[in-house]
Amino acid sequence: MQTQHRYAWRETGRQALVSGSIASILSTTVLATRGVAEVGSAVAPTNATSHWLWGEGAYDEYRPTLKHTALGYLTHHASAIFWAFLLERALDRKHNPGTAEIIGSAAITTALAAFVDYELTPRRLRPGFETHLSRGSLVATFAAIGAGLAIGALLNRRHERRMEKLLILEE
Repeated sequence: MQTQHRYAWRETGRQALVSGSIASILSTTVLATRGVAEVGSAVAPTNATSHWLWGEGAYDEYRPTLKHTALGYLTHHASAIFWAFLLERALDRKHNPGTAEIIGSAAITTALAAFVDYELTPRRLRPGFETHLSRGSLVATFAAIGAGLAIGALLNRRHERRMEKLLILEE
C-alpha cells in the first residue's frame, strides 16, 4: 500500500511538470507580449518577479539579464508547477474527470492562485508583474495560466488512457 501511495505522489508530480510547464510557457508568452505593448519590454514583467530576492530594483530592469530574467522565470515556473500539483492531485482523486470538470477545476485553481497571490501573500512575495501591467493584462496572464493547466491536465488524462489501453493489449 505504501508503494502505491508513493507512486501516486510521483505520478502527480510528473503530471504537474507537464501542466505547470504548459501554464508557465503560455503565461510567460502573455507577459512578454503585454510587456512590449504596455512598457516596451518583453522581459520587464518577468524580471519583476525576481523582486522577492533582489528587492524593488528588479522592477526597474527592462533588459534581459541572468540575474533578473532567469530568476524571475524560474520563480514563475515553480509557482505554476506548484498550482499544477494541487490541481493534478485533486483530479487524481476523482474517477475519470471529464473535459468540463477538468476545465472547471483548472479555472478554480487559477482563481485561487490569483486570490492567494494578491490577497493573502505579503507584498514581497507577490508575482511582481503587476508593477508593469494593467489589470486587463493580469487577467489575461491568469487566463493563460488556467488554459495551460487545463490543456496539461487534459493531455495527462489522454496519456493515461493510452497507457491503460497498451497495458490491456499486453495482457
